[in-house]
Formats: sequence, C-alpha cells, structure tokens
Amino acid sequence: MAERLAIARVGHRGDGIADGPGGPIYVPGALPGEAVKVEAWPGHPDRRRLLDIEQPSAERAAPICPHFGVCGGCALQHWQSAPYRAWKRALVVEALRQVGIDTAVGELIDAHGDGRRRAVFHARRGTRAAIEVGFAAARAHDIVSIDRCPVLAKSLDGALAAARAIAEALNITDKPLDIAVTATDAGLDVDVRGSGPLKPALIAALARVAAAQNLARLTRHGELVALARTPTLRIGKAAVPLPPAAFLQATAQGEAALAQLVLSACNGARHVADLFSGVGPFALRLAESARVFAVDGDEAAIAALKRAAATTAGLKPIEAEARDLFRRPLTASEFNRFDAVIVDPPRQGAQAQSRELATSDVARVVAVSCNAGTFARDMRILVDGGYRVSEVAPVDQFRYSEHVEIVARLER
Repeated sequence: MAERLAIARVGHRGDGIADGPGGPIYVPGALPGEAVKVEAWPGHPDRRRLLDIEQPSAERAAPICPHFGVCGGCALQHWQSAPYRAWKRALVVEALRQVGIDTAVGELIDAHGDGRRRAVFHARRGTRAAIEVGFAAARAHDIVSIDRCPVLAKSLDGALAAARAIAEALNITDKPLDIAVTATDAGLDVDVRGSGPLKPALIAALARVAAAQNLARLTRHGELVALARTPTLRIGKAAVPLPPAAFLQATAQGEAALAQLVLSACNGARHVADLFSGVGPFALRLAESARVFAVDGDEAAIAALKRAAATTAGLKPIEAEARDLFRRPLTASEFNRFDAVIVDPPRQGAQAQSRELATSDVARVVAVSCNAGTFARDMRILVDGGYRVSEVAPVDQFRYSEHVEIVARLER
C-alpha cells in the first residue's frame, strides 16, 4: 500500500528522512522539502521505497549516471552541489557536537579530482546465463551490471572490460567474484578474489587475459598470475612498488589534499611518528624534511615503504615497523622521542591507540579519519587527556556518497 510522506532532512547515510509517529522513516532518493509517494520496504520497517516525487525540491539535480538509484555506489547524485557540500561538512560538525566538542570546522575541500583510481567490481553469472559485471545494488545482494561509471578516473579506462574478460575466462557460475582494479603509473593492477583454487589451465587462461588486456599485473588472492610491469605509484620523490590490492586513497587529488594538510600540521617537526602509515603517502613526503617512524599492521605495505625509502635519494631516515596497533598500540613512553604523531586508522578508528596518546607528552597530534563517528570518539579521548583541537578540515574525495575524510590538528 502506498503512502505519502513529507521529507524533513537528509540523514547521515544520504537518505531522506520523514518524521513518522513511530520515529524516523528513511527514503533513499528523497530530499528535504519534498512530498513523496512511497511503498513498504520488505524486511525494513523504518524504510520506504520511493515511488513518485509529488512535490520536488528546488535543490534537486539530474543524476550524472543512468544507474543511479539502482547501483549502491552513489547516494546523492540528485542533490545540487551547494546543499550537498553543506550537508557533508555538517556530518563532521554534528559528530563532534554529539561528543561535546565545540570547535571550528573548515569549509569542505573538494578532492574528487579526475575521479576514483581504484574500484572493486563484482561478477557472476546471471539468471539468463549472461555474466554480470558491476557494483552491488543499493542495500541488496544483487549485482547491477554496468557499462561505465562516471565517478571513475580516466586512468581506470579499460577496467570494466578487463573485469569482464577475467570473469568469462574463469567460467564463473553463481558464485560471485571480487575483482579489485587499481590504476598505477605502470597501468592497471588487478587482484581477483573468490575463485577458489584454480587448475593450471585456468591460470594460463588468466595470464592470456592479462596480456590481451595489457594489464601491468594480475594476481589471485595476492598470488602472482602474470606480471608485465611492476605496478608503482609516485609519492613525493619516491616510486613505491605496490603490493597486490594495496590500500590507497580513493583519488589522487584526495591523497594530495590530505598530504598537504598533514604536512602543514607537522610543519617544523623534526621527528614524526606516522601510525597506520600504509605504503607511505605521508611518511615519504614528510621524510623530505623530518625523520619518520612509520607503523602499520600490513606487512606487505611496510615492506613496500621500506623498499621505496631505500631507493629514493634526498630523504631523511625512515624507520618502518609492521605492528598491529589495535592489539599492541604504541605506549606513552614510546612517544617520548617524537615532536608530532600522525594517526590515520581505518574506519573503526584508533580507540586503543588514542588512549595511549592521551597519556603521552607529545606536543602535537594530527588525526586523519574516514569516519566522522569514530573520529569524534577518538577526539573526545584526546581532549579528555589534555589536548586541544585547533584545526578541523573536512575533505570530499568520495563525491556523491556519505563518506567524508577529516584532518584535525591537536596540541597539548
């Protein structure tokens, strides 16, 4: 049965929200001020499917992708830039407010640039025996087969064709594959997961696909299948050899914007700890002017960072250690030698590490985050430990999504 709702605001996941008698009702695709016709969403009592927009908002925009609304990759292509940007900045303001931190938050920095340089495509055989390659549907397990994606960088041209060729070579059934593609300075780097053990004939077939698609490298669960060129990425002065499916910031402009903010916040520091360093997007740039101690739980990333540091002239010493900072965070006494500490954890944040930092004597902390909620939680720990938040910069490299990057400077 259809019902009519008045949309009051947009929630933190990008859904329109109507205030119902039992609480908020979430309507993906709706905007504040709109009157909409909706239907029930089976299995989700607090959600509705959008059927019709009876009174559209003046802020509504035409989506740039024909798959928008079905594909789960973007949430907000239908909103004009100004209100979208204000909403995304407000995600950070509200997260800090909820933990009792009142501090200035800068204007949203647009770091979409040329688009996303990495993507994970899903592939499986559909009901009509055709192979479907694309992204997951919005809040569903279905695959939305796509022929293009306008938020991907030009450097990922050919990625979809390569993913489709890989899926066809593996003769997949109904078991989905995850095909991670990264644009590197040497070309496309592809890692395939979900195939299970492969017989030599299929390994050989994959190698032929890699050659035909001119892939720099093809791996399966990180194991080498074919290598034409070593995938590398320029970071500062260094050329970093990337591990398979290496974590990178989503856009090149996003990495550059975050690095600029981090380097500015560390200005004048002579010895810096870079925690959750990855392959070194901050460490390798910082080492042009400061000694760096880089730590990450990913052994392959640390090995890549060490190789890059060892083969790059003009850098100050970089000490790198593989260490699980969730189970074994650096202790307060280990921070004594540093002028500044960078903390850039994954989405779950760095609660244990923040507690140790809060008891340290480090004069300056630079917090980088991709999750406003865990960022605010960790900031509360540091503020309770005697730090003051002096700068907060929100960065948008995931345009049209609810994800926002944050860089904050704290001083004891």
